Amino acid sequence: MIRIGVISDTHINRPEPLIDEIIGKHFQTVDMFIHTGDMVWFEVLDSLYATGKPVHAVSGNMDPVEVKSRYPVKKIIEVEGMRIGMIHGWGSPNGIIKRIMGEFSDVGAIVYGHTHQPFSEFEEGIFFFNPGSPTDSRFTNAGTVGIIEVDSGNIRGEIIRL
Repeated sequence: MIRIGVISDTHINRPEPLIDEIIGKHFQTVDMFIHTGDMVWFEVLDSLYATGKPVHAVSGNMDPVEVKSRYPVKKIIEVEGMRIGMIHGWGSPNGIIKRIMGEFSDVGAIVYGHTHQPFSEFEEGIFFFNPGSPTDSRFTNAGTVGIIEVDSGNIRGEIIRL
């Protein structure tokens, strides 16, 4: 089984101890990390890289040119035989699942951000996971991150309230 720490929409533009706190409290047992964009300041990933575990990231609509030049808009990774699409997302939260679904073919899961609203459900046979945002709870009542577990082609997600 592979455990993935998932974070999105950090919107951090300066050094912030929150990421280290999240790693220490919630991501100690993960095998890798996914960040689905709107880092705003790519050094936010330094704490993830410092763990020595693999880090996969895509850029979001609020990311500056420096981040967008370093991280793609979308990406596919393979974990335990499952293809997982990664994308930030765009537009209204309404209909985002249909929009991002059209960006990938032959994936078992799509991990996304943008809405700041946590989501962990299957739609049309694809597992969709949005960890929400650890720093912005204006669309929900708490900051959140997530963990995805992939085991022999099975996948499940957990939303963690901070």
